[in-house]
Amino acid sequence: MSTSRLEELRRRHASAEAGGGPERTARQHAEGKLAARERIELLLDEGTFEETDKLVRHRCIDFGMRDQVIDGDGFITGYGYIHGRLVYVFAQDFTVFGGSLSETNAQKICKIMDLAMQTGAPVIGLNDSGGARIQEGVVSLGGYADIFLRNTLASGVVPQISAVLGPCAGGAVYSPAITDFIFMVQNTSYMFVTGPDVIRTVTHEEVTKEELGGAQTHNDTSGVAHFLAADDADCLRRIRKLLTYLPQNNLEEPPRRATADPADREDVALDTIVPEQSGQPYDVKDIIRHVVDDGDFFEVHERYARNIVTGFAHMDGRSVGIVANQPAHLAGCLDINSSTKGARFVRFCDAFNIPILTFEDVPGFLPGTAQEFGGIIRHGAKLLYAYAEATVPKITVITRKAYGGAYCVMGSKHIRTDVNFAYPTAEIAVMGAEGAVNIVFRRELAGAEDPEAARQQKIEEFKDRFASPFVAAERGFIDDVIEPRQTRPKLIGALRMLSTKVASNPRKKHGNIPL
Repeated sequence: MSTSRLEELRRRHASAEAGGGPERTARQHAEGKLAARERIELLLDEGTFEETDKLVRHRCIDFGMRDQVIDGDGFITGYGYIHGRLVYVFAQDFTVFGGSLSETNAQKICKIMDLAMQTGAPVIGLNDSGGARIQEGVVSLGGYADIFLRNTLASGVVPQISAVLGPCAGGAVYSPAITDFIFMVQNTSYMFVTGPDVIRTVTHEEVTKEELGGAQTHNDTSGVAHFLAADDADCLRRIRKLLTYLPQNNLEEPPRRATADPADREDVALDTIVPEQSGQPYDVKDIIRHVVDDGDFFEVHERYARNIVTGFAHMDGRSVGIVANQPAHLAGCLDINSSTKGARFVRFCDAFNIPILTFEDVPGFLPGTAQEFGGIIRHGAKLLYAYAEATVPKITVITRKAYGGAYCVMGSKHIRTDVNFAYPTAEIAVMGAEGAVNIVFRRELAGAEDPEAARQQKIEEFKDRFASPFVAAERGFIDDVIEPRQTRPKLIGALRMLSTKVASNPRKKHGNIPL
């Protein structure tokens, strides 16, 4: 082999690996960010990364670009392993043309996404880009559209994870938005469709990048992001953790893991977590941690719509998705944001064969003009639709309140939930006893000698006659009323029984979820 050819090969490899050079890499580090290759090394199992299209170059000759050529063209693509399982990854290198998307590096991403679909493995995108490469004009925009199409086709087929580790603005935001989970990093990452300068010009609003589209904004306020990381390393560690709960694709089961936590473990602490007074709050995550394997709960969307809790755990070594009303926030009412958050999570679990456990304590939908004008009917229907459509094993535990339409929505027997349990503290009714008594016995109470005493008596009678879990159990709407301490063994027994469940929906192209 020609020595000159070998030297040329090595030179090009070195050029690609150097990226924008040591000065720009140092600038990344000074801003609290890792370089693109450092991120990949932390994300993947050591020594497993195989790079693809390392020698690709852009084809732009305008605006002096003919003389600005770096091998790889600013994007690093390839495949490797996480916990010994295949994944595909791309990383935008901000040190090369600001990580801008070109025609050629868009093609690099499309190639690995096509491979991911063909081989059935997750795709992880590490985003750190100034957007479309202006010098290339419409071909760079076309590159985004090519990626968006593949994001859409891959949705529900292979898991797609986006880490926003720097800027992500304009049309670039829509690729992460279609993916399943978005990670952002405190103080170094941001996403927005239009930046502060444009907003200032058009609407005269003054806002900083961080306020407009920073990690905290999208985790707390908009719900665009699912996870808030302290830094790049923390973000990449948490992606590795997330993948321990997910299958490779929609045809596989999630991975099992060994656990020393006994399947028949009863926990007496569960007997006292739910207060006797129905209006007293408690943290539903205390129940979750006492029930799941080793108390390990990986929460998703932790900071957004906190009146509903979503996340992953293991039960008997098997991955499960958990949805729970949170009485410690807004009394656990369902509102616009929590309905959308829950629906999105339920649909992900259903797409990837992950059983759904629901812990229900819901007094109803949040009242008020803001909710009605904002479309709570439409948004609440999303959660109902997601539960009804799901064919994976579904198990619900009613810990306390299950009122009105919210009872129906949160994994009731009527929408194909397989096993429904209730604690003795459960209250299942059209509405709370006090409200019901005020309506049903209005005239009788008005004529009583002591209206308040009569009212309290009627409330207790209503609770016993209509709101008791035994009434629902008598009709078969509840499969069993259980002692709280028995929750873990009961759930695991049901999951084992349902492990071979096969269910399907009517044949159709797709449904029309009330978006």
